[in-house]
Amino acid sequence: MSRVIFIGKTGCGKTTLCQKLNELEFEYKKTQAVELYDNAIDTPGEYMENRNYYNALIVTAADADVIALVYDCTSEEGYIPPAFASIFPKEVIGIITKISLAKNKEHIEIAKDKLEIAGVGRIFKVDTIQNIGIDKLLKYLNQF
Repeated sequence: MSRVIFIGKTGCGKTTLCQKLNELEFEYKKTQAVELYDNAIDTPGEYMENRNYYNALIVTAADADVIALVYDCTSEEGYIPPAFASIFPKEVIGIITKISLAKNKEHIEIAKDKLEIAGVGRIFKVDTIQNIGIDKLLKYLNQF
C-alpha cells in the first residue's frame, strides 16, 4: 500500500484512520507532533488550522505518495482554503469522515463541496468506527 498523509482539523478523524489502516486498536489521543505509521503519516490538526504551519505540511508530504484532506461532516466550520490541494505536486484525495453521525445528507454534501473547492481529485465517504467506505479507500490506496 502507498503511504498516505492525513491533513485536517483537530478531531476530524485522522488518527483513527491511521489506526484503522494499520490494523491497530482504536485509542484516542491528541496528536501533538507528526506521527509515522507503516502506511500513513498523521499530522496535528493545528497544522491545518494555522497557516503558519502550511510549510510543515508541504515538507512532511514529501514522504507520502498520496495526500488526503480529511473533512469531518459534523463540523460547522469550513477550514480548508480554496485550491489548497494545488500546493502539493501529488495526488490529493478528499476523505469525508463520520458520515454515520451526519445530521442529514446535506452536511455530507457540504463537506463534499468544500473538498471540491479545495481541489481534491477523488472523494471518499467513510465512517471508520462503523467500517463504512474503508474497503473502497483501501482498494484505492493499494493502487499506488
